[in-house]
Amino acid sequence: MQCFRLPQAALNQMIEGARVLEADSFGPKVFLLPDGNILKLFRRKRFLSSALFRPYSKRFIDNAARLEKLGIPTLQTLTLHQLDTPGMTAVLYRPLPGETLRQLADKDGFDWQQTLPALTAFIRELHASGVYFRSLHLGNIVVTPGNRLGLIDVADMRFLRGPLPQHLVKRNLQHFARYIDREKLNESFPMQTLEQTLL
Repeated sequence: MQCFRLPQAALNQMIEGARVLEADSFGPKVFLLPDGNILKLFRRKRFLSSALFRPYSKRFIDNAARLEKLGIPTLQTLTLHQLDTPGMTAVLYRPLPGETLRQLADKDGFDWQQTLPALTAFIRELHASGVYFRSLHLGNIVVTPGNRLGLIDVADMRFLRGPLPQHLVKRNLQHFARYIDREKLNESFPMQTLEQTLL
């Protein structure tokens, strides 16, 4: 994907009236624009890092394209931008329609026992396809209007030629379990059942 320069004045104009979806210690980094698209900013955290040669914004775009080829629903990248600030890039993308499992879990009447078979099958499909998604958690899995599961926030991902080996499946589930613990969902989410089924 071609990279377009986005001067500060044009960036300010683009995010005017936008809602900040995510921020870190450096400031806002994900904007929901008035037209419904999302602008995600990427900062290179260290001067000498692999991101110098392959920025996270480029990984984000490449990973979305790889998921699409595998038939896994995901966001649609539109444009890549170089910002005025050194080491900063941005990706404009069309979000994956639907709600995250984290959002759905907060709703009255939600039952994990009904959702777990689909979630288990989805994670098994990812692992069988060689997708190792370090950020696999309920906030990054979307249930689409067509009732399919898909992925967002896809920068931190590796693609293997064959299915994930058992040690990577275990590590992936450890990341998932840490998220469940951090979100204080241990009492409601059947983590043990998920692990037993997938392992």
